[in-house]
Amino acid sequence: MTAAQKLKDELQNLADEQKAKHLSKFFKTGKGQYAEDDKFLGINVPVNKSLVKKYYKYIAPADMAEMLHSPWHEYRFAALQCMVLQYEKADDEKQKALVEIYLNNLSGINNWDLVDCSAHKIIGAWAVKKQELSQIENLADSHNLWQERIAVVASWAFIKNKQYDLTLKLAVKFINHEHDLMHKAVGWMLREVGKQNKLALTDFLDIYAAKLPRTTLRYAIERFPKAEREKYMQKK
Repeated sequence: MTAAQKLKDELQNLADEQKAKHLSKFFKTGKGQYAEDDKFLGINVPVNKSLVKKYYKYIAPADMAEMLHSPWHEYRFAALQCMVLQYEKADDEKQKALVEIYLNNLSGINNWDLVDCSAHKIIGAWAVKKQELSQIENLADSHNLWQERIAVVASWAFIKNKQYDLTLKLAVKFINHEHDLMHKAVGWMLREVGKQNKLALTDFLDIYAAKLPRTTLRYAIERFPKAEREKYMQKK
């Protein structure tokens, strides 16, 4: 039995119907919602991550790709965690292969938690290492909600490297995006810019605060003193 099958079996053994119902509601799997028809076993993130740590070293790339096409959300989450952990300890060739698996299986990275646990640690980390933006730019131009969010969250790796231009460029690109999940992602990344360099954020907000969605602006200025938050919110 492969390590991937052992991991899947352990996940199946922990299935909890009541938790699955709760997660299905939380992640908006109802008709017409952003994760329509996604399926949950009912396993929380810490338990999933704990299991992944037992097996990730032994799971083959093909098995991770296969898990990303599972109907079970927790399988896809586990596959991404395996990829993240393998990427952190891989050489250049293996990292490139993991990036390709990620990009070739984007259809399985289709909820905000799946994006947020992986985009900056794989796609973003690779782009920073190579100082190459084409993959992120292609995702940003995809007109697909999840791929657009991958692009935004991937920019976190650049923020951590004290490079802010990509995040600010994407914030402008998506300034009129219709989806709240993008408003939140952009605001979150702007807040991360502010943690590293407040002046870079305030210079941006002085130009764009009035145009940003309210949710984006609220997220971006969350750590500001009350008076400063009120000053920017009054621009809306």
